[in-house]
Amino acid sequence: MSARMKFICDTERCIDCNGCVTACKNEHETPWGVNRRRVVTINDGAPGERSVSIACMHCTDAPCLAVCPTNCIYHTEDGIVLHSKDQCIGCGYCHFACPFGAPQFPETGLFAHRGKMDKCTFCAGGPEPDTSEAEFKKYGRNRIAEGKLPACAEMCGTKALLGGEANLIADIYRQRVETRGYGPELWGWKIAYGPNKRGGPRKALGNLPRVNQKPGDTQNDPGSLPT
Repeated sequence: MSARMKFICDTERCIDCNGCVTACKNEHETPWGVNRRRVVTINDGAPGERSVSIACMHCTDAPCLAVCPTNCIYHTEDGIVLHSKDQCIGCGYCHFACPFGAPQFPETGLFAHRGKMDKCTFCAGGPEPDTSEAEFKKYGRNRIAEGKLPACAEMCGTKALLGGEANLIADIYRQRVETRGYGPELWGWKIAYGPNKRGGPRKALGNLPRVNQKPGDTQNDPGSLPT
């Protein structure tokens, strides 16, 4: 069975640097006003602030694919959601169906003309021949055909954004959660970076009670913040 390519953004590591956004625009030379990836910050400046990098999530059951009247959106063998700009009529149905706001329409004009849809391709190009000039002009660089990771994930300084085979990146994220704990009020700097005050082997293996978590210990505890 072929691999399923997915993105995961670790909100505990994302620092809102927008390096992923810059890397994407630089790699694919997208037009002004089109951002295939963006960083959204929740509770900005308040306790519990989190940032998450969002683009097309390449859904297994993609709603954009279901509503496209011209069937220009399709799955590759790796589970990547791509589209054909030659078939796109700019109706905008995919934009309204997508819960992540991934489809972008770079052109504006009379009678609400949207132009051809543009979105994250997981750096996998489009239906044109791999690494061809025509593919680059329409969809950007095909890094997957070159054996590389998506540019956004490769350039993430804190490794908050993971991109690749779903099983592999899920294992990486699972190991992080087991090490630092989980929950809005259970994770803190002392768990993630401090010494193991309890001693002994790590007990949080995913199938046991989270005994390494301290109730009331939060990331925003002044006593836990680094100096």
